[in-house]
Amino acid sequence: MIQKLGKKFTDIFQKNMPDAFVFALILTLITGLLALAWAEVTPFKVLESWYDGFWMLLEFGMQMVLLVITGYSIALSPLVKKGIDILARKIKSPNQVYALVVFVGSLLCMVSWGWVVITAVLGRELALRIKGINYPFLIACVYFSNVGWVTGLSSSIPLLLNTKGNFIIEAGILESTIPTTQTLGAGLNIAVLVSFVLIAPFLMRFLLPKTGTIQTLESMSDPETQQNSVSIHEEARLLTLPYKAASDLMNNSGLLQYLIALLGILYLGSYFIDKGFDLNLNIMIFLFLMLGLWLHKTPMRYVIAMKRASGNVSGILFQFPFYAGIMGIMIYTGLGEKLAYGLASFATLDSIPFFSFLTGGVVNFAIPSAGGEFAVIGPTIIKAVQEISVGLPPEEQTALIARAAMSIAYGESLTNLMQPFFLLLIIPIMAVGIKIQARDIMGYLVIPFFVLFVLQAALVSWWPL
Repeated sequence: MIQKLGKKFTDIFQKNMPDAFVFALILTLITGLLALAWAEVTPFKVLESWYDGFWMLLEFGMQMVLLVITGYSIALSPLVKKGIDILARKIKSPNQVYALVVFVGSLLCMVSWGWVVITAVLGRELALRIKGINYPFLIACVYFSNVGWVTGLSSSIPLLLNTKGNFIIEAGILESTIPTTQTLGAGLNIAVLVSFVLIAPFLMRFLLPKTGTIQTLESMSDPETQQNSVSIHEEARLLTLPYKAASDLMNNSGLLQYLIALLGILYLGSYFIDKGFDLNLNIMIFLFLMLGLWLHKTPMRYVIAMKRASGNVSGILFQFPFYAGIMGIMIYTGLGEKLAYGLASFATLDSIPFFSFLTGGVVNFAIPSAGGEFAVIGPTIIKAVQEISVGLPPEEQTALIARAAMSIAYGESLTNLMQPFFLLLIIPIMAVGIKIQARDIMGYLVIPFFVLFVLQAALVSWWPL
């Protein structure tokens, strides 16, 4: 029954869900109309807010592009390919691949949400080696595996609350930081983390379609758009001149590249010694860059690998500004704050975590960034908690604020299953050489969304404070 229901949702999404870019355009119009009706601003203010927001994700967008291509280029190295070959020989069936990808992905995202690119690389490489894998379903497994990132080390909201002089403190809303022992280390977060890691692989296993034609990577591949089968090493050799030249000597010498990679590794060692295991997007990209230089050995091989890795990132480049425009409308018209106030006004001492969870999920459709979303609705939610919890001991009030903040994070992450923004991070890796859209994938995620919604709503509402 579950499989049939999953197939039904998949069919509905394939028939009715437009391309991710069209989704962004429709969401832009809806957000603009809501701002006009609810935030009580002029049409020009909406347009001005849209334009001002357009440029908010330029840095983030470039980080996403670099994260994708540097991570993918590592997978193209001979050493990593050999390692995946060894792993593939130990896996006997597609079912094992689905379970492995979800389980490994759920662990990787605890370190950093950006490591979903590693999961995507693993999934694609296994699909190239093991027959009979339902490829759209595998992509859904990769995307689903990253939902639990907000419980891990790169969760931006708890890290922000533990940062001295953060904007919440500067605004006078909080007097001091909230340590991660009360957010990431709280019993609630551990329960959410463990439940996801244990449930996720089995949940996707039950949704695996058993009937109908299976779309494998091989059957979906277009011979005209497939990458050149020539190895990177061979392509680098073919680019050399037929006679000895200083340019070829520099292009294909490992000395210069190893020297730069060594300097980068020395910096990374110093960084981690000084700051501990403090991962952010910039340090991850730098790590991927240095590792890629080391694995590909020569400048020319690395250039070829990066060229192959960057052939499918157009979706990130032109769609991120439109999502940033939606963010601009939410922020500069006051619509996001209005929405947070509206939902929080229904809350009580017992229900404020649930309404925070719900608010985080709803606003995520318009602001698909945990940090950006919290900047818009976080202050309102914290003020609501403070008003509701007047009379509680300070330590209980702080614990309730921490729970509301984490509830926002859980809601924000969960509704990524219903909107394709971060799918733009996976598609460039997994859709190389094939034609596939978000509508072919998102239907598989409907039932997981509802299951996790019920589970997480119950946990944030009733787990002991």
